Parts: sequence; structure tokens; C-alpha cells
Amino acid sequence: MPVTPRAAALHRLFVVAVLGFASGLPLALTGQAMQAWLTTAGLDVATIGFLSLVGLPYTFKFLWAPLMDRFDPLAGLGRRRGWLVLSQLALAGALVALAAVPPQGALQAFALLALTVAFLSASQDVVIDAYGTDLLPPAERGLGSSLKVAGYRLAMILSGGVALIWTDAATGSGWTWPEVYRLMAGLMAGAAVFSALALPRLALLPAPADAAAAPAASVRADLQGFAAVMAAVLAGYLCTRHLATPAAAWLLGPWLATSTLAPALQARWIDLAALLAGIAFTLPLATWAARRARYQTLLGGLQSYFAQPGALAFLGFIVLYKLGDAFAGALMTPFLLKAMAYSSAEVGVVNKVLGLWLTIAGALAGGALMLRLGLWRSLMVFGVLQAASNLGFWWLAAGGRDQWPGLVIPAFDWGFVSLKQATAVDGGLLMVVTLENLTGGMGTAAFLAFLMCLTQQRFSATQFALLSALASIGRVWVGPMAGVLAESIGWPAFFLLSTVLALPALWMLWRLREAVLPLEVPRR
Repeated sequence: MPVTPRAAALHRLFVVAVLGFASGLPLALTGQAMQAWLTTAGLDVATIGFLSLVGLPYTFKFLWAPLMDRFDPLAGLGRRRGWLVLSQLALAGALVALAAVPPQGALQAFALLALTVAFLSASQDVVIDAYGTDLLPPAERGLGSSLKVAGYRLAMILSGGVALIWTDAATGSGWTWPEVYRLMAGLMAGAAVFSALALPRLALLPAPADAAAAPAASVRADLQGFAAVMAAVLAGYLCTRHLATPAAAWLLGPWLATSTLAPALQARWIDLAALLAGIAFTLPLATWAARRARYQTLLGGLQSYFAQPGALAFLGFIVLYKLGDAFAGALMTPFLLKAMAYSSAEVGVVNKVLGLWLTIAGALAGGALMLRLGLWRSLMVFGVLQAASNLGFWWLAAGGRDQWPGLVIPAFDWGFVSLKQATAVDGGLLMVVTLENLTGGMGTAAFLAFLMCLTQQRFSATQFALLSALASIGRVWVGPMAGVLAESIGWPAFFLLSTVLALPALWMLWRLREAVLPLEVPRR
């Protein structure tokens, strides 16, 4: 029986939603769930902030994305499905290994394993983003991005929300964090089975005629190019550790010694300065290495992107659009658990479970509103709303808990999650989380649709990886700065600063109006 166009469209949207779930599951395990684990293990906020750097692979995934555009790792599955199955099985193994290492006694080994999980998760994201871009026709990308965000956030409800209830010994299930991570490993193995059996094979479009004249990149050249870039990154790391850190201590040490900051916090400011210097050295070095080694698949994808009008301005906007949102959320779990003294179960129920359901609702509402508003107006309206929502956390940090009447969640047992006793929920927390997650979901849906519109199919993995990597700069790189600033200036000023950081993107979007409007027209 032939498949109708409507059934085929529903199947495509279902697949994108499931892949969104697979993408979101490991993210919290190196993000907010890991922060909760480290907070309960007794680590300080500044140290937890620096450990957010285990998410670095998310900002550099465009370096190995060309290999996923170039090679087919598992014969018979196709390029996209093969990479998905491989990365998901590797993720399952890495999560099992991470569960076996306690952060208190082996922090370096824990951080390295968490970095491995983030690398594999970023690699999975490269393939999922490319597959979704290749799979969805332009007319379905608004709704498709909403469903992807819905699946993504649903996974984070499980790994970042329900997990907090599971690990609450007083009112939750009393699980340990290693038990949670082993369960997530099993779910990733199940995702690999789904990818192998349920995903349709893509019929990729041929390269345009003007690409035929370009020399084809050989397998050896691509592998040598990747190795050269990785060597440059390693050299940058060694220079940061052995040159930039001592230099930062020599330059800033005497000035910091005269301040009122605690010695541990002074050390974090030195580490932050060394990190910024290391980035300034490593990025140009990696660019030079890619050109010198003729990493043609990477260079071809980047050149194709930069050939379009407004490419540089779009990159700046991509970095800035979610920056204020990311800054406010960088250390949300330590803020709620330590500074506000909410229980794990309360944070799990409100900020994670309820909050992420609200994000799903916001993403779906955003996708529906995009059909009426269009891309540019959606980005502007949703950007204003998500910036304003950061003021809610300023209000909470400045006034404290119990400013609004709350409610009591009765005890329940749903089999997979339970509350042993009734749990009070602060009304102020509930209100702030509602606003932040609804507006954040809307902004994310519009932003993903915008990224899809900028990519070209023959370089979809490389280009989407570059754009989404730049979008994740805020989420990953602000962690160390957020931890240091939160302890230095206090939480109320920190959340005010996060609101201010959202404004430059809105100014850029206004200036880019004439460049964004044509992206709403389907194009190849």
C-alpha cells in the first residue's frame, strides 16, 4: 500500500521528535544533572562552574563534522544512520564508565570521562542536526524544530528533572547518581536500536553544478586535516596550562592580593584569564592548521557558508541570541540548591519536571505562532520575552523564598518516580520557572528554524555543526565566568547582568531584518 504524503510527513515529524529526545538525554548528564551530583558531593560553585568546560566539544564539533559528511562508518545503514548508531552505542558505554567514578575522590578522572560523554553527545548532535535538516522540507521546518525541542526537553525532564527526584533520599526514591547514569546508558542503547531500525534512509541531493569543478577531498587529506586541527588544539591546551596560567598569575596575582576576594576565588580569576588567553591563541592556530593541511571538506563547507550575504553578521547574532539565557541558566542548579536552599525534590519537580514541560509547551506554541508571525518577527518577539524572563530570577535572588504563597504536592507513586511524602513548593519559584521556560521554549524553536534556513544540504553536517557550536558558546563558555562572577558580585547582580547581555542580540536582529526576511523563502 503506497504511503500518502500526509503519512510520510507525520513519520518525518515523529522521527525528528524521537531524535530530539536522544539528543537531549545526555546533555543534562554533563550539565545540570552533573551539577546537582557535584553540589551534593560538596564542591564549591566556582569549581562547578569551571567543570562546565567538559561541554567544550559542543563548541568545537564543527571540526570533526566534515568527517561525518564525508565517511560512511557502518556499511548498509547509510551515512547518517551509521554515525547515529555508532555514537549512541559509544555514549551508552561512556555513561556506564562515568557512573563507576566518584567525583569526590577522583575529580580529574571524572572530568575526563564527562568530557568523553560530551564529545560523543556532540557527535550525535552533529548527525541528528544534519539528518533533520536533510529530512524536513522547508515548509515543515518550523513545526519540525518545535517537535525536536519538545523531544529534547522531554529527555531533559527525565535526565535532569526526574533524576533529582530519584536521588532525593528524604522525599524521593533515594537512588544514587551512579544508578541514574547506568539507567541513562540503557536508554541510549535503546536509541541506537531505534536509529538502526526505524529511521528512513535519506536520498541526498546531488552537489550543484558549480561544485563539480572543485577538487574532491581525498580520504587521506581529510584525516590528515582533522589530525592537524586536533594537534593545534592540543598545543593550545598545553600553552594555556604551562604558559598562560603562570603568566596570568604573574600579572594578576599582585592586584588580586590587595582585594577582599578569598584566595580560592582569586585563583579562579587567574584561571579564567588564562582560559581566555588560551582561546585567543588556539583558534587562530587551529585555523592555520586546517588551511596548511588542506582540510578540504571542512574548508569547503565553511567557504560555502561564508559566500552568502551577511554570513559574518549572522554568526555574531547566533552567538548572542541565547547568550543572556545561557548566562542565567549556567549555574541554575547550584543557585537553587545552595543559595536558595530548595530541596532536591522541590527543584526536580518545579524547575526540571514542570519547567521542562512548560518549555515543551513554549516550543510547540512557538512553532504554531511562527506560522503567523514569520521567522524574523518570531525571533524578535520571543527574544524580548526570554530576555525579560531573566528578571524573574533577579527578583527571586533579591527577595528570597516565600515571597508568594506556594502549594503542596501530595505524595505519589507512578512506578518510575515517586514522592514519599508531601512536598511544599515555593510560589515565587513556580512563577519564575513558568515564565522562563515558556519564553525559552519559544525562543529555541524560532532559533532552530533560523539555523536550518542557513544551511545547505550538501554541507548540512558541517554547516549546522558550525552554527550550533557557535550557539552553544554561551552555554559552555560562560560557566567559568558565571561561577566566578556569582561568588564575586552576588546572585541578584548576576541575574541583572544576564538580562543586559540579551540586549545586543535584539539590536543586531533589528539591523539584520532585511537579511533575515529572505530566509523565509524556501531555497536550496
